[in-house]
Amino acid sequence: MKLKSFLLTVTTVFAVSGVFAQANILNAKSPDKIGVRTDAQIAIDNDKPLEYGYVDDRDILFAKMTWEKVVLDERANFPLYYPIDTNNIGSNRRSLYDVLIKNIKNGNIESIYDDSYFTAKRTLKDIQSALVKIDTTEMGIEQLNAGEELSPEYINRRDITAADIKEYRIKGLWYFDKRQAEMKYRLLGIAPVAPDVQTIDQDTPDLVPLFWVFFPDARNVLHEAKAFNNENSTMPFSFDHILNARRFQGYIYKEENVQGDRAITEYVSQNALMQLLESERIKDKIRDFELDMWTY
Repeated sequence: MKLKSFLLTVTTVFAVSGVFAQANILNAKSPDKIGVRTDAQIAIDNDKPLEYGYVDDRDILFAKMTWEKVVLDERANFPLYYPIDTNNIGSNRRSLYDVLIKNIKNGNIESIYDDSYFTAKRTLKDIQSALVKIDTTEMGIEQLNAGEELSPEYINRRDITAADIKEYRIKGLWYFDKRQAEMKYRLLGIAPVAPDVQTIDQDTPDLVPLFWVFFPDARNVLHEAKAFNNENSTMPFSFDHILNARRFQGYIYKEENVQGDRAITEYVSQNALMQLLESERIKDKIRDFELDMWTY
């Protein structure tokens, strides 16, 4: 009986793994079948984002809104950054920025905002000036002054691409759910940050958030898009999973406070070490609340 149970368990695990494996490379009879799932696999998969449970405001015993920087130079954050060169890679692998901008353009992400408070909506046309820089060379200016038609070779176009993204800024709420008796985190917004396109070729360009996306509005899109899993390439992580599970390294740069949600740099200036320590202090304050709940 035990042997039967063991064999049944092993069979189930392998069957489920086969269903959820994205590449399907071992079963493909030709290259065009790689990554193509059958109707039966799709039906069993029921692949959609895990829904958030309802949380009543009266059940929130403690809450703290925080803003974090996710710097893409750090190894833990590489899945959000790469690939940046898509010329020699499959269409199923794209960086987080490429996923966001593509779905903003095709309308799958309908609403984008100019700040993390989501007060003013923007359109793709509104943010175009932050994504593209178009310049006319001196030869082109001479053509225009001479009354001639401007030649395309005298127009320089500079687009913000995935390679230019330096960090992401995320906004989320830490809260203690007294029904579940645990501290939880709910991500609310995300913004790609890149050098200002107008100063991008200077030695020290200014970093600016390009736009803010209300995270729950983009979950379906981010669930469909997959990031590379270094441990098992046939089981990639969705961007929705990476961000909800906090599989990244972030630094708090602002918290909601009585001083108008002032940033750490406003009261700890010109000292990177002390700013980092202040970020850790805020993290510890949030963690300590849950620990103190079980201190007798």
